Amino acid sequence: MGVLVCCDCFFYRKSKTKPNGKKPPAEEKKQYLEPEFTKIRVVDFDLKELVVLPREIDLNEWLASNTTTFFNLINLQYSTISEFCTGDTCQAMTACNTIYYWYDEKGKKTKCTAPQYVDFVMSLCQKLVTDEEIFPTKYGKEFPNSFESLVKKICRYLFHVLAHLYWAHFKETVVLDLQGHLNTLYAHFIVFVREFNLVDPKETCIMDDLSEILCTPAPPPLPAPSPPTPSPSHSSQNHVTER
Repeated sequence: MGVLVCCDCFFYRKSKTKPNGKKPPAEEKKQYLEPEFTKIRVVDFDLKELVVLPREIDLNEWLASNTTTFFNLINLQYSTISEFCTGDTCQAMTACNTIYYWYDEKGKKTKCTAPQYVDFVMSLCQKLVTDEEIFPTKYGKEFPNSFESLVKKICRYLFHVLAHLYWAHFKETVVLDLQGHLNTLYAHFIVFVREFNLVDPKETCIMDDLSEILCTPAPPPLPAPSPPTPSPSHSSQNHVTER
């Protein structure tokens, strides 16, 4: 997805009403919660093992590496359905019964379609993760005092994109046979932000039903049943014949 707009002059707010002040429509059936879809993953091990801070790694280095990776993967996942996310199909940035808005520094509301919102998010994230003063890559370079708060900001925005993918574009994702990738990416991301308290639970609660399903390690497969023991054949049995 191309980077169109720089959004460092914007900050996040959300509203549970439509732009015209009316409440959103009743919640629709969530296709992504159906067992036939939630069981599809690209990995079957405990993702907790992937996010725990290794002993020899600095916390900020670990956060920087993982945050950059999630930005790239979520950007890539969105790009697979971006042709279906247009100003006509997604006139607002929605997820469940929540509509996300952008406000400028003066608090003025900016009308924003979903693709515009995602462009704002990805522009901001790209600007931050490529800034050597914020995400240093040179040995000995210190992380700024604001680093953790900026990581939390990035993760909050990336969560909005993931939530929108499920809410508005899961059908297209299934058609492309990418639901396993989306499920694994979402579960990995949620386990990561929970591990380091990077996103307020009040923010992610709109997707708690999915999170609890996907973030619970899948039970180990049942062992294959033993083949039945063949019973002795009739011909192998001894018979006594009376004479």
